[in-house]
Amino acid sequence: MPGLQDATRGRLLFGGDYSPEQWPPDVWEEDVRLMREAGVNLATVGVFAWAALEPEPGRFDFGWLDNVLGLLHDGGIGVALATPTASPPPWLGHRHPDTLPQGPDGVRRHYGSRNHYCASAPRYRRAALAVTEALAARYAHHPALRLWHIGNEYGSTCHCGHCAERFRGWLRARYETLDALNAAWGTAVWSQRYSTWDEVTAPLTVQYIGNPTQDLDYQRFGSDLLLECYTAERDAVRAHNPAVPVTTNFMDFHRPVDGWRWAEEEDFVSLDTYPDPGDPGAALRGAMSKDVMRSLGGGPWLLMEQSPGAASWRPVSTPKRPGLNRLWSLQALARGADGVLHFQWRASRQGPERAHGALLPHAGPDSRVFREACALGRTLAELSEVDGLLGAPVAADVAVLLDWESWRAAELPHQPHAGFGYVDRLTEYYEPLWRANITCDFARPAADLSRYKLVLAPNLYRVTPAVADRLRSYVAGGGTLVLGPFSGVADQDERVHIGGWPGLLMDVVGVRVEEHWPQASPGTIWQEWAEPRGAAVVESAQGGPLDGRPMVFRHEYGAGVAWYVGTVPVPDALARLLARACAEAGVRPVLPDLPPGVEAVRRGGVVFLLDHDSGACEIRRAA
Repeated sequence: MPGLQDATRGRLLFGGDYSPEQWPPDVWEEDVRLMREAGVNLATVGVFAWAALEPEPGRFDFGWLDNVLGLLHDGGIGVALATPTASPPPWLGHRHPDTLPQGPDGVRRHYGSRNHYCASAPRYRRAALAVTEALAARYAHHPALRLWHIGNEYGSTCHCGHCAERFRGWLRARYETLDALNAAWGTAVWSQRYSTWDEVTAPLTVQYIGNPTQDLDYQRFGSDLLLECYTAERDAVRAHNPAVPVTTNFMDFHRPVDGWRWAEEEDFVSLDTYPDPGDPGAALRGAMSKDVMRSLGGGPWLLMEQSPGAASWRPVSTPKRPGLNRLWSLQALARGADGVLHFQWRASRQGPERAHGALLPHAGPDSRVFREACALGRTLAELSEVDGLLGAPVAADVAVLLDWESWRAAELPHQPHAGFGYVDRLTEYYEPLWRANITCDFARPAADLSRYKLVLAPNLYRVTPAVADRLRSYVAGGGTLVLGPFSGVADQDERVHIGGWPGLLMDVVGVRVEEHWPQASPGTIWQEWAEPRGAAVVESAQGGPLDGRPMVFRHEYGAGVAWYVGTVPVPDALARLLARACAEAGVRPVLPDLPPGVEAVRRGGVVFLLDHDSGACEIRRAA
């Protein structure tokens, strides 16, 4: 199968989304000239161009795109050609209202924006495949084509009759019988037992509280349904030229699509990321997202979108300060990216994104942003010549367990604490290691973890027998596991484990949790009433309703060690605990004793040093 290397062709990719359909043809030649000046070598074309490509049902207009791709190719610029199916033209919704999405409240959303499609609607699916097939037939062997970009930022949901019908089919495949469905959903509660399949619907607005397992299954179904859309378009373009790699763009920690499942269907993984320049934790969250992308794909990935300046959808759209886009771009390279793209190339004069940043801003080429784009292009060209960088792996001794099933379930309505956020827990455990310059992978709970010295599971709400066996073997074989609170609570059907928590992992951690104690008071949002069952007590609560109760435990199990943290600790306490766990497990930083705010990452034979603080520190290499 093709991969990212078939798109890079020995050079780090640089460029961004290009929307020539928004501009008259006399601008196109200037665009190519300025792209060459900036060092752009890849343009993403066609993401939102469906109405320009198919102005009327079945009538395709490719003349303008022929000209654009020809100009780009003549200018030495490759193309990531997108299928435009994330934004159907008005004619589709007008003629076929059933293709428009419906909310759980039963209200149909109108066209006039983007993402206005029902992924279950047969007419949408036929129209999406038709435009995809037409694009592939015409351009699959075009010399400018480097990769296919399918759809855009998948995640739209719908609750209409089409989706209810597809959901019933998905449930039949999962449960086979209505009795099995009723058992899995616990419909004996509140007299909700279903007597026929036709009674089962997509989750809709109800009088009080909906069924949590129905909600959970609909989230699973939604991810699978959208993946079906992606793979149908992927297969359509691949049939015309299997040598061209295919991807779609994930977003930072996006719950609607299961990244592990989706990554298996992509030739490489791509990311859209928009950290807030005004957020002091933006560099941390950016690093974390980039490590996730590298881990999902198991190797090099592509930064598909970031803003060179402001992100117009924020309430306060702060631009990036001078040098920040370069810094965050280098962070992506350090953490495994083989290309840095942006949204977008030329700033839009009209529409909802008219205030969004661009490599070529409204001020034109005589501007700070464009000069910085040119400098970034030169930097990436220079780095392309560095031996051992392009395509190189990023080594990590630590894995953070990322589980979409636990994420979905832990954040269902009417859990003990509505503010208990799954990604918040991941961030709390990732941050001390990032600040210590210890590189982390992310991993599925059921993956082979044997190569890691330390595994962090900040919140493993759902634990299956297979996952329990994997973690039990990992620790018994000499690994170190740190398991966070609210873990091992329920099975795949949101059926709570009886007898205490963390359920199937109680023997591994040597602890039995009797009660969860969420709190609204300052200090921590969560504590647990727990008793050691073989584990040593390391820390106890200080103050609050559980003052003096044990909270942090350490348990030797086989040849390894399992820690259990029955609280959400304050940051300093968690940092100390993880520092001890790292030291005991033999985990070392890339470079020790660096000034605060300096990030160090080793990729292949190259060490990146990124100063997120003053930008003026001096680091001397030891003789």
